[in-house]
Amino acid sequence: MAEKPYNCGIGPAFEVIGGKWKAVILWELNNQVCRFGELKRLVNGISEKMLIQQLRELEEDGLIARKMFNEVPPRVEYSTTSLGDSLNLALGPLADWGDKFMKQKIDKPI
Repeated sequence: MAEKPYNCGIGPAFEVIGGKWKAVILWELNNQVCRFGELKRLVNGISEKMLIQQLRELEEDGLIARKMFNEVPPRVEYSTTSLGDSLNLALGPLADWGDKFMKQKIDKPI
């Protein structure tokens, strides 16, 4: 991550999980190990190319671990690291807020 001036910790946090997919991928890996195909099914609408890119970036940032098994056919499993687990704990209240916000929008359309 490039050094940028931030007023608070929200800037670096959103730099790490910014975009459409990273938070969703982390959330799906919460307390479970997944293979690539499982993640592809769990993260609805993501392309294979985008999933690969996002997984690489999450691994590079230390949020997920990639474990390769030396077998035929090759098998790779993804899981969160302790840093990723701590981020998922922080995402929980944000997800709760998003649920309440969606319900409010449905109940009171503009």
